Amino acid sequence: MKHKKFISAREVMHTDHLELDGLCTVKEALDVMKAANASVIIVKKRHEQDAYGILLLSDIAKKVLAKDRAPNRVNVYEIMSKPVISLDPDMDVRHCARMFDRFGLSSVPVIEHGKVLGIVSYTELVFKGLCELID
Repeated sequence: MKHKKFISAREVMHTDHLELDGLCTVKEALDVMKAANASVIIVKKRHEQDAYGILLLSDIAKKVLAKDRAPNRVNVYEIMSKPVISLDPDMDVRHCARMFDRFGLSSVPVIEHGKVLGIVSYTELVFKGLCELID
């Protein structure tokens, strides 16, 4: 019997993620995202018992742009998703892909011991995970 190759979320995640405070304005978040060419920001915990949040470009488009709100007058905490659904770093990429599909996710932080290690998106799942599985 042939064993399937195992690729973990840790192996495919990108570690150069952005983290901002929820009190930042959407304008400030956009400036940081544009400078880093990023489409996602992890929103920091306010205290140890708090949960991480996540802000996607799609959140900004739907909750600020589409509603004609001023980005310099809207705080990140007003439009972010919290608590964030996260991945275990040792989760198989196949299970990650199923989780993305089941919950309608596009980017998910990888969290270990209460700290964000990186982010996995469909880009990493397909180009790093799937390509590695077929090689």
